[in-house]
Amino acid sequence: MTGDTSTGRIGWLDATAGISGDMLLGACVDAGADLEVLRAAVAALGLADKVQLAARTVHRGGLRATQVLVQCAPDPVSRGLRDILGLLDAAALDPVVRRRAADVFRALAAAEAHVHGHPVERVHFHEVGALDSITDVVGAVAGLRALGVERLVCSPIGLGGGRIGAAHGAIPLPGPAALELLRASGAPAAGGPVDLELATPTGVALAVTLADSYGAMPLMRPAAVGLGAGGREIDGHPNVTRLVVGRPGAAADGAAAAHGARRGDNVVLEANVDDLDPRLWPSALAALLAGGAVDAWLTPILMKKGRPAHTLSVLCEPGDVERLREVVFRHTTSIGVREHTVTKSALARRELAVEVAGRRVRVKVALSRGDVVNVAPEHDDVLATADSSGLPPKVVLELARSGAAALLGEPGPGPAHGTEPGAGTGTGWVTGSGTEGSGSGSGTDSTT
Repeated sequence: MTGDTSTGRIGWLDATAGISGDMLLGACVDAGADLEVLRAAVAALGLADKVQLAARTVHRGGLRATQVLVQCAPDPVSRGLRDILGLLDAAALDPVVRRRAADVFRALAAAEAHVHGHPVERVHFHEVGALDSITDVVGAVAGLRALGVERLVCSPIGLGGGRIGAAHGAIPLPGPAALELLRASGAPAAGGPVDLELATPTGVALAVTLADSYGAMPLMRPAAVGLGAGGREIDGHPNVTRLVVGRPGAAADGAAAAHGARRGDNVVLEANVDDLDPRLWPSALAALLAGGAVDAWLTPILMKKGRPAHTLSVLCEPGDVERLREVVFRHTTSIGVREHTVTKSALARRELAVEVAGRRVRVKVALSRGDVVNVAPEHDDVLATADSSGLPPKVVLELARSGAAALLGEPGPGPAHGTEPGAGTGTGWVTGSGTEGSGSGSGTDSTT
């Protein structure tokens, strides 16, 4: 659930008692999302005259919860994936909401196509294509967006059991579409504890598409807890989906702070590519870095049918996601990009400049608890100095480290310290110029 600005908020979706689209809507509203935000999303689809939303307080299993009621006018239209994506494309929706809602419908279409043995283009949603399900999906995504959830962790999903009536007769639960969504995503789930449908295909699609990871509630400081109610009271079972929204836990933040580190959320974009001319990878990586990526790299992989390929990974700030996704599409042959939010801790950094063989070489200095833990000369400066001076790059590298050590008042790295003119001459501290972190102090100019 990444957006243009970082809130640092994470969410835990407790679906152990089941999940449906309207239950997630209720959980979002109960956690603090304004019902008007959901109504605005429906209106953006051009459905304001066909769909009405209302919320009420109910009790499920002795727990107070919010039930969102989706009331729709008769809708005889049978919609395919292309119809729904067209509806989303034409809507004046937040780009993140539009994209994630489309992802949910694509996952549903792929699951339906698989279980019925049809191409995706031939899948016509019945329940899912109905107005209430479209409202559930778009409203739930808009609700999570309104709550500022940037990373979502989902519990194992409670599925229920028994049998349910369908268009072609009674089928066993969990239903085939829900199971296919779980199989395709690798999401954990469990049957029971009652013989009823606890997790609908729409609910499962929302959970597995929007979740960044699965498991128990992560270390976090809860700021809001929302309970979304299902439509009926189930004897001995709390028919609710819970949503906990907060920030990463104090222990994690405190550990980072103790080392003088910055802690914050970034986004990783990924794509598996097996058909790009390898000569184009350097320019693709350069375009990503020029476009604002914090880092970009390739990992060799082996894909299905034994095809060698690469995973392209792009680390970026949340506000740069849309732009860098477009760079991936323009500079590679990928037609899809995965993304997930990661929490990164970065040590405090300063940039030092030393003179080697008459040229300026920048040196990054990383500090933990105020102590220097790493000194790294800029490689481009090392190569430029080696080229202009005729010295081997490894000698320039050692001399730059020696010069930095002299400024820092620490022993040099080896016998080459001070053996070249200007090897120990620094031009002073430059704070806040590191690419991934900034200095925590101003420093003073000094020369040796």
